[in-house]
Amino acid sequence: MSEPRRLRVAVLSGGRSSEHEISVQSGRSVADALDPARYEVVAVEIDRTGAWQLEASEEGPAEPLALAPGDSGDAVIPRAGGSLTQARTIGHIDVVLPILHGPFGEDGTVQGMLEMVGVPYVGSGVLGAALTMDKDIVKRVLRDVGIATAQHVTFWANVEHDHEAELASAGIGLPCFVKPARLGSSVGISKVRTHEELGPALELAFRHDRKVLVEEMIDGQEVEVGLLGNDDPLASVPGELVVNADWYDYDAKYLPGGMDLKVPAGIDPVLSEELQRQARLAFRVCDCAGMARIDFFVTPDDRIVLNEINAIPGFTSTSVYARLFEATGIGYAELLDRLIELALDRHREAGQYEY
Repeated sequence: MSEPRRLRVAVLSGGRSSEHEISVQSGRSVADALDPARYEVVAVEIDRTGAWQLEASEEGPAEPLALAPGDSGDAVIPRAGGSLTQARTIGHIDVVLPILHGPFGEDGTVQGMLEMVGVPYVGSGVLGAALTMDKDIVKRVLRDVGIATAQHVTFWANVEHDHEAELASAGIGLPCFVKPARLGSSVGISKVRTHEELGPALELAFRHDRKVLVEEMIDGQEVEVGLLGNDDPLASVPGELVVNADWYDYDAKYLPGGMDLKVPAGIDPVLSEELQRQARLAFRVCDCAGMARIDFFVTPDDRIVLNEINAIPGFTSTSVYARLFEATGIGYAELLDRLIELALDRHREAGQYEY
């Protein structure tokens, strides 16, 4: 009996966002962890201009490529600024792992492209990806189903605002946080402690997005829950972030010693169950699929406040998402196996509907 054919898996990393390097690290970790007996890995790095390239190997340097749907050999997505004749086709792909963070990857853009060419992919679809990327809109959706989020005010770059008056009207005092609406990894975020710091913080945030949030500061434990599944996801054991800094900024997230993860979180078991319930509800109502990491605050009076939904969380073997599921009994390699199977299941199910 012949051995089953290996699945051909494209791992996408890099991208045009400011989270490019973090994505590259996650993508390489994923590619290295996929079982070579089960998968043929095609590592694809999207550079900062949007060009898609096969990773450099011992056989030669990185080279531009184009994506071909299904069994077709005809390229349909050429490299940025290139033509179909200049690019090598990637060929048949069974499933794509888009390990991309931020705009042009985590926000529904790549997901929409993969939907158009009919290629299965891991993670949320267009709506779930776009919705969870927008910190303003997702809060409005979550509040509609009774999930508490931090109070916020939204400002637009090309609209005249009386910033301090609008914040006062919303009851947002100091300190507070200023954030680009559609970015991750704490890029462009400032903690504002004085009125004089508000203007520069807004200027920084507007360099990254035309829409900016100012949020109240929530005082509490930072607790995170991983989700794995499609319509009925498994929630991980909650983990508590112990941040060794004033707040969970970029350096605290990615430099050694910036934070410690305590799993399980040091909270009451009843609260842990409620966090898992709210995480599953948020996952479903935001039309997520495959995976997500949901970040919460738990206040001293045991109030739960959802901070953020990450549809494509950091994905090295030591990232919070992987460590949460390791504590839940699912190792890194098995986690990837399950995500690929979930992607294929979702793709098969979508094929049953008439459009």
